[in-house]
Amino acid sequence: MEDIRRKTVYSALKPTGDLQLGNYIGALKNMVAMQEEYDCIYTVADMHSLTVDTVPADLRRRSYDFMALFLAIGLDPEKSVLFVQSHVPAHAELTWVLNCNTMMGEANRMTQFKDKSKKAGKAGINVGLFDYPVLMASDILLYQADLVPVGKDQMQHIELARTIAERFNNRYSPTFRLPEGYVGNKSTSKIYSLTDPTAKMGKTDDNIGGVVFLLDEPETIMRKFARAVTDSGHEIKASADKPGITNLLGIYSVMTGKTVKAAEKEFEGASYAAFKRSVGEAVIEHLRPVREEYKRYAGDKAELERIMRSGAEKASYIARKTLSKVYRKVGFVL
Repeated sequence: MEDIRRKTVYSALKPTGDLQLGNYIGALKNMVAMQEEYDCIYTVADMHSLTVDTVPADLRRRSYDFMALFLAIGLDPEKSVLFVQSHVPAHAELTWVLNCNTMMGEANRMTQFKDKSKKAGKAGINVGLFDYPVLMASDILLYQADLVPVGKDQMQHIELARTIAERFNNRYSPTFRLPEGYVGNKSTSKIYSLTDPTAKMGKTDDNIGGVVFLLDEPETIMRKFARAVTDSGHEIKASADKPGITNLLGIYSVMTGKTVKAAEKEFEGASYAAFKRSVGEAVIEHLRPVREEYKRYAGDKAELERIMRSGAEKASYIARKTLSKVYRKVGFVL
């Protein structure tokens, strides 16, 4: 009987800010679950960080922090390949070849480049910011990924990776597997700012009062939830006209494993203040083992570096196989 191949999942997080609750609920939690069913390759995408102004010491610190948090939330280096992107040169090498198989019009259409360009202004736009979707395509295609967990705002990047892969396959012969975007639990995939429940919670937000970082101290978490924006009225119910309460119910649901409906019933008749206090307590308790494990890993730099090296070796082995095929097909002398 023929063995059924496990699908490969690729996912990466860019260390341009400290990991926060939105990252955990929208991505990290799903990454842990997926490693039981798929062959998972997870990256600290430090190369992508250079598209914006980055303090070298901060980038280095966050790269260690991200790896320690990967491990603390339950990613297992024996089950998944965990590595730092810049430790595998094949990412940069494949990007040049894919650049030469990407049309300017395709790159120009990337909406995230347009959005980020507006924020950066003309003086802040570098070639890397324009070209990073091609690096992202290289990240994915190097490992012949079947699935790439993304939010709706990044589906365009998956489409570009597929377009580039199809063009290369048609020009040179089948080489790359065509990836598909994987959107997880839609009801909890996006968490909003505590101070502006119409805006996505982000790790680089200017107003850190609206962002719960995974390494925040319990008293800080409680203070942020106590100040969280709510809505008019007194009813604790998820609805379009109650974005603040809906956001808090979503967070509480994930932290406790209860449904939103069950949470609504639990807090029926409760005050907003009591509800916000309960949400803060649930977050603190859920993240307590993560913080404890993080401290253990972060306190052993040698072990973190060993895990990074081991992961990079595994990733390089897979990546070089793909890159060698590409180099042969485009005519490079090996």
